[in-house]
Amino acid sequence: MKEVAIGNSNLKASAIALGVMRMLTLNSDDAASLLDTVHAQGVNFIDSADIYGSGKSEKVFGEALKKSGVKREDLIIQSKGGIILDPKRSHDDLVFGMRYDFSKDHLIESVDGILKRMQIDYLDFFLLHRPDPLMEPDEVAAAFDELQAAGKVRHFGVSNCNPSQVNLLQASIDQKLLVNQLQFSVMHAGTISSGLHVNMEDDAGVDHDGGIIEYSRLHNMTIQAWSPFQYGLFEGAYIDNPKFPELNKKLQELADAKDSTKNGIATAWILRHPAKMQVILGSMNKEHLTESIKGTDVQLTNQEWYDLYFAAGHDLP
Repeated sequence: MKEVAIGNSNLKASAIALGVMRMLTLNSDDAASLLDTVHAQGVNFIDSADIYGSGKSEKVFGEALKKSGVKREDLIIQSKGGIILDPKRSHDDLVFGMRYDFSKDHLIESVDGILKRMQIDYLDFFLLHRPDPLMEPDEVAAAFDELQAAGKVRHFGVSNCNPSQVNLLQASIDQKLLVNQLQFSVMHAGTISSGLHVNMEDDAGVDHDGGIIEYSRLHNMTIQAWSPFQYGLFEGAYIDNPKFPELNKKLQELADAKDSTKNGIATAWILRHPAKMQVILGSMNKEHLTESIKGTDVQLTNQEWYDLYFAAGHDLP
């Protein structure tokens, strides 16, 4: 398993993280078996959030960890908080928020709930789950200080934040923000396209993210790519989707040439970027996970990386 350094910490983590958002769909025995399977293939990083499955996903994970052959100390466990769940719109593994809340009390309460559900004593990472426009950085700083002093959280980060939002937080907190979780894939590559189309008047040149990839590299923040096989937010998967014939043709061509799979090549495309990203896989299917994990052994050439980018419908100016 390829490893990546997480920010400027001394932690080396698997390039693949297991996201447990959908773990509520499994019973604890099946979840334990899944955990054993991916850990045997080198995956040692777990990603969650307090709202996943309205909390049930973390409960199933906690039960699975106890039943599995994996020790707590063999894992790097991360969760996120700061979204107030909207129960009217949330169902099954689809969760929606009614607002964000980065107050000190809520963040501490969020971590306490995560630890209880997961049946663990500490989180290796706690991330702010999307930016809150009403955030008071001093309150976040106070929450982080208390959580760290109590031994409940070791490291911190953010998700879906632009450089200015990161800077605003970092100016008030003592802990280095090590992680930024972003949607990124060959089909969700606006952060790449805007960089290629600098000084152009076309739509691809619109920078929605403030140069977040370049910022992350300059400030040694690890980008964690979520929804690596999805297009849009909830539209679905692009793998084996007839809407994307050219992309799937190229994925299969490279999979055949490199003894891999389409999922593996799509994973390799993300890992080929010099930002040294980490890929979050959210499948609860062992076979699909194994296919994707194979991507860590694939090295794409520069031209192969660009060919996939073109096959996804992107272009060069």
